[in-house]
Amino acid sequence: MCNPTGMNDLDNREFIARHHKTPDAPMAPLPQKRDMTGLLVIAMLFLFASILVFIAMVQPLTENVMAIAGGAFFITCIVAFFVHRSYNRHSNNEQELDLVRRVMEGSRGARLMTDSADNTLYYNKNFEQLCRGVGAPGFNSLVRLFQNNKEAKSHFAKLADQAHRGLTDSIELFSKYEDNERWLHVTAQPISGRAGFIHWRIDDVTEKYTLDRAIREEREKLIDFTDNAPVGFFSVNEKGRFIFANATFARWLGEDLNVLLLQGTLHTYLVEVPEGAAPYDLVADGRSRQIVELKMKGTAGETFLASINQVVVKDEQSGEVRTRAVVHDLTAEREMRQALKASEDRFLRFFEEAPVGIMLIRDQNSDDPPPKDTTSIIADCNNTLAGMLGDKATLIEGQPLTKLLDEETLASIIPTLAKIPKGEQLEAPLEVTIHWKAVGLDGNGETVYIDTQMYARRFRKDGSIVLHFIDMTEQKQLEAQFTQSQKMQAIGQLAGGVAHDFNNLLTAIIGFCDLLLLRHKPGDPSFGDIMQIKQNSNRAANLVGQLLAFSRQQTLRPRIHDLSDILVDLSHLMRRLIGAGIELDLIHGQDLKLVKIDQTQFEQVFVNLAVNARDAMNNSGEITIDTENYTTRKPKELISEELPPGHWVKITFTDTGSGIAKENLTRIFDPFFTTKDVGEGTGLGLSTVYGIIRQTGGYLDVESELGKGTSFIIYLPAATDIEMEEDETAQESIKEDDNKDLTGSERILLVEDEDAVRTFSQRALSNKGYEVISAESGENALEVFEALENKHLDLIITDVVMPGMDGPTLVQRMRQGSPNMKIIFMSGYTEDKLKDHMGENIFFLPKPFTLKQLAAKVKEVLEG
Repeated sequence: MCNPTGMNDLDNREFIARHHKTPDAPMAPLPQKRDMTGLLVIAMLFLFASILVFIAMVQPLTENVMAIAGGAFFITCIVAFFVHRSYNRHSNNEQELDLVRRVMEGSRGARLMTDSADNTLYYNKNFEQLCRGVGAPGFNSLVRLFQNNKEAKSHFAKLADQAHRGLTDSIELFSKYEDNERWLHVTAQPISGRAGFIHWRIDDVTEKYTLDRAIREEREKLIDFTDNAPVGFFSVNEKGRFIFANATFARWLGEDLNVLLLQGTLHTYLVEVPEGAAPYDLVADGRSRQIVELKMKGTAGETFLASINQVVVKDEQSGEVRTRAVVHDLTAEREMRQALKASEDRFLRFFEEAPVGIMLIRDQNSDDPPPKDTTSIIADCNNTLAGMLGDKATLIEGQPLTKLLDEETLASIIPTLAKIPKGEQLEAPLEVTIHWKAVGLDGNGETVYIDTQMYARRFRKDGSIVLHFIDMTEQKQLEAQFTQSQKMQAIGQLAGGVAHDFNNLLTAIIGFCDLLLLRHKPGDPSFGDIMQIKQNSNRAANLVGQLLAFSRQQTLRPRIHDLSDILVDLSHLMRRLIGAGIELDLIHGQDLKLVKIDQTQFEQVFVNLAVNARDAMNNSGEITIDTENYTTRKPKELISEELPPGHWVKITFTDTGSGIAKENLTRIFDPFFTTKDVGEGTGLGLSTVYGIIRQTGGYLDVESELGKGTSFIIYLPAATDIEMEEDETAQESIKEDDNKDLTGSERILLVEDEDAVRTFSQRALSNKGYEVISAESGENALEVFEALENKHLDLIITDVVMPGMDGPTLVQRMRQGSPNMKIIFMSGYTEDKLKDHMGENIFFLPKPFTLKQLAAKVKEVLEG
């Protein structure tokens, strides 16, 4: 705003310089008026001279006349002076007024002059242009430009009132008349010396206003961005007082921004203030650029780790200091780094600890997606794959893929891998055999071959392929074991069937020998021949027992025994078997617990182990048999199974032989498996040992080292007090039965499909006084029973396995009318095979049996 001045005192040059652009070409000169002042003076002097001449002609020159003439000359000169002066003043006023008009017309703004009644005194062309379409140029048209603004009249009234008081005032108003929108800057200036006269200036400031508004909006955006930026900003002075800070930094400190700027000091918010540091410094040495990581604290006592980059600017003359600092909150960044590291660690764990081998392959000759040929290399692999190959992952990486897959296999799978769309995997895994020879070996090392199941997936980003390998070795072994177990199950069933039929033959042979011995007493010439037949039959029965032990179908007759006694008695036989070149050492455990075993079968176990050790030592070495009590509180892993917790008697059978290869340890108990040359072994020795031990409820383990020997460890369950009491009762009963009368007169139905066994059994029981009715099959037994007059039977003795109707089915049919009928099942199989058919008044007699065993069992059942 300008102070009011007089019209003649206006500084037009400054006004023009401030508000107008001076054109490059000079303005046209003002029209000049001819100066008539000199002519007027000459005319007056000429008039005065004429008057003097006239007076001289009329009257003579006297002193009075001369005085009058001089006075008239003086008056003429004064009049001429004032005339000239008045003329010059008028001329100067006209020039100034013309200059003001030129300035007003040349102004870029619209100009209007009004009197106290708002009448128009003057307006320039710009004002006329401004009012075009609004009305006649004047104050009313000016006000009408702001008809959209209800307060426009009051604003103009205030401007006019200020001008009447001699003050210059201005205002920016938005003008919208019809479709013309603009911002106008209106200035009201009083005209000095003219009371009530007002000079109005109207400037179009639309462009400036738009620019100012854009600048203001950008400034507001900048302030908003600065305040809400993800980093903090602050500046302090030489006293450490905050002179600037953004909202983010204040929020981190938990402080109100206004309080921070009014009262806050830098060191107040530092957890540890550097010793000797200036109030504005973050470090002790006070350098101009300070980059530090330190802990800051807020008003609530919470701390955060901050990274601050501060520049210190000093004014050497005034000593003033201003800092510029950028702050990063490292808490979130550290959490992100920790989360990223945790994610990487988690990925590495998934990658390295995956139970399958993982490999990344790339092509080494081009950037094309691999594999396009057989030149691909192994870019990365996990420890699982390295463990499968028996090498280090770092030595595997960078090697050609042909080192893992032979070229023929690789060439066959490359077309399949090339068809994998990006991001997808094979529809079905491929079964491939991978091979590897350790990188560090000199070429003489053993190559590892592994059967695997391979999965493949192509990455979307770079087209590289990741391969997953599942080791199928164990599965292949399981499949082989399953196949072997099926084969052995079939062989076992065959062996059991052969043993069953052979038991029938042996039962008949031994039975008829017993019948012959009733007539041929010692001293009879035929007695020795009969005993030879019976003894060889018993040997055959032992062989059948081995077959049944192999198939785990033999009938054991367990009793309570002291292993030390059995081993002492058997040691003489074992020494003869192993030969003089092999030493046998027995180490008996103290207070060895008793076990419930079949002595005959376990004698066979120890004999088989001794013979096996003899062959492994080549008739030179040492066998040690060590017994001890053993207790385990938790399951123990053995070579092929798990030993449950319990109390055991442990027998360790150790030899100093050649040992067993590691790959054969899990197969040595398989039937017919042997490492001996053809014709030197049947492969049934250790399988028979395993079968007897497992059927007794024990466990067998093996430890071996090539060149140092082998230890077979047998775990037998220690006998309980109840088992020992039952065994004592059974032994007393046997002693009583030796002198017991075995005769009787009851009616017995004998069912046996083997003629010899049936004939022997019928004669043996008939000789004891029993009424024996025989039948050759289950169907025949039913017919015989239906033919009986009183339908009464005291006992049924039946074979278990028979063609057509078997023994259990026959018993079920016979018991429909007599539920409590007594039954004796006889069979070459174990009693466990009949556990589903055993019950009240049902008993079992294993084959082969002697005449006495048959009669004793019948007597026991009938009296029971």
